[in-house]
Formats: sequence, structure tokens, C-alpha cells
Amino acid sequence: MDRIRRGFLTVLCLALTTPGVLAASADGVTQLKRFVADTARAEGRFVQSVYRQNGGRADESEGEFAFERPGKFRWHYVKPYPQVLVGDGTRLWAYDPELAQVTVKTVGDALGATPAAILAGDGELDARFTLEDGGDANGLRWAIATPKAADSSFARMKLGFRDGALVGMEIRDNFGHTTILRFTRLTANAPIDPATFRFTPPAGVDVIGE
Repeated sequence: MDRIRRGFLTVLCLALTTPGVLAASADGVTQLKRFVADTARAEGRFVQSVYRQNGGRADESEGEFAFERPGKFRWHYVKPYPQVLVGDGTRLWAYDPELAQVTVKTVGDALGATPAAILAGDGELDARFTLEDGGDANGLRWAIATPKAADSSFARMKLGFRDGALVGMEIRDNFGHTTILRFTRLTANAPIDPATFRFTPPAGVDVIGE
């Protein structure tokens, strides 16, 4: 279940795009806060690459995502192997078809000061993260979020904006691995079917947790 846990802690940061919200001259923290304030929900597709501490690529995956604040999300890995993460506002369900196993825990405990809290959380960024402007690089304006909690699952996250749109994310965990997210399709603030954020364990699987 480590790969599901890692996926939840790093990938659910969901680099979601809200075009044209702010002028490109706004600093990274301002653009991050406006993005969180203005984007209540979104859905789309992603490609995720994870790099080892020495710079070698550990794995690459792709799939679909959706979120609706606060606490509701769905993260569906399609390749190279299927996995599903669903937050229904109360519980987090993590399903691994290969293991025929589902783990479940409370959303509040699962989110904490993780990257997921920035988008699927309650929007209280300053309470959980130290935020600073990261300057310009690679055509983007960056914000840096460092968790205040000593037991956070990641060391820091960089969020890259172009013209007010969040288009790149780089997450470094406490083991020196770096996760980079790229989004191939996104729709922000359109209605999302409530069934997207429900999960019923398939018949015959083991359910572990609460």
C-alpha cells in the first residue's frame, strides 16, 4: 500500500488551472491564494513523473482527477497500473485492484498539512504552510509552500503560475524524491456529478481501516 499512500500525499495536490485570474506580474503567493479562493472544483487529466534523489526517474503514471472543496476528490490512476483514491468529504478510500484491497481513513487525518490540503482542503493556507514567492523560472512565476507541521509527509512544494493559471507543480518529499505534475486537460468550476466522490468497495476485496 506504500505506492497508494505516496500517491495520495504527493499527487492529490492536483495542479488545477484557472485561466486569466491575475496579471502575470503578481507574485507567486498572491496568485496561489487567488487560485485557491476562486477554484471551488475542477476535473481533468494528468501525467505524473517521480524522480529519485540522484535525478533518475523512478516511475511515470497518468490518469484522471476531480476535486470539490472542502474534502472531496477523486484521483484515478489509469497507467501503468490502476489505482483509485476517493475522498467523500468524510473518509478517504484507497483502492488497489492488484491487491484486491481497500484502505479507509478519515479525510481530516489524511489531508493534514499535505499538498492535498492546498486544493481539496478548507483554504486555510497560512495556518498550515509557510508561503513565499519563488521568483521567475522557466516562463512561470513560482510560489513555495513549506509545511509548518514537523511530521508532514513532504519537505516543500513549488507551484508555478502563468497569467494566473497554475500550470506546474514540483513536490520534494522527506526522502529526497521529487514529483512533477503535468496536466493534459482541465476544466475548472464546471458542475461535477456527486457520484464522482462516492466509493463502494467492490465485492470480495479486503477493507482495512475505519
